[in-house]
Amino acid sequence: MTLYNDAAAQYIHDLFVPDEPILPQVMAAIPARGLPAIAIKPEEGRFLQFLVRAVGARRVVEIGTLGGYSGIWIARGLPAGGRLTTLELDPKHAAVAREHFALAGVQDKVEIRVGDARQTLPELSAAGPFDFVFIDADKGGYGLYLDWALENVEPGGLITAHNAFRAGGVFDPTDNSADAREMRAFNARWAAEPKLLSTLYPAGDGLLMGVVLD
Repeated sequence: MTLYNDAAAQYIHDLFVPDEPILPQVMAAIPARGLPAIAIKPEEGRFLQFLVRAVGARRVVEIGTLGGYSGIWIARGLPAGGRLTTLELDPKHAAVAREHFALAGVQDKVEIRVGDARQTLPELSAAGPFDFVFIDADKGGYGLYLDWALENVEPGGLITAHNAFRAGGVFDPTDNSADAREMRAFNARWAAEPKLLSTLYPAGDGLLMGVVLD
């Protein structure tokens, strides 16, 4: 019997999400500052933090900064000397995220690069290879971002991508929207990718995960 639902999500949140003011403050500030209210959920953030620490990641790339909420979780999972490079298209979003990284005290671990990821990712390749990539940006670019990650994450590293469920559209047989169709195709590609040992974590809006194979 499958039990994951909103009650289970709240249970995980109550047990494992730290009771501290910074992250809720950042979450509330994102829509208040005029940014889209599309940040990951707190239990998803805790899971990202856990994954970064579990694989011993030191060099991390995030594609899609928004207001910095997910980046704070990722940065908190890094060891001393670890580095998060996060890519953001919108300068306004990047400015808000920069404030939030400073508020959370992780600014020394984070570099924000502003611009279209289709241009900034090739420039970033020279700094690799990387240990961990988190994709949470325009869904039309997911295929390209995965291609880049497969070339720039070293074996044993982890590639992750958010919104695998597309708000439930991927498993709703009546949803024939472009968003749902694109994500179904991307999920199928991820599952079949021979360079990855992959799965899908069913919290929030779904997190695709894949360990890069030798």
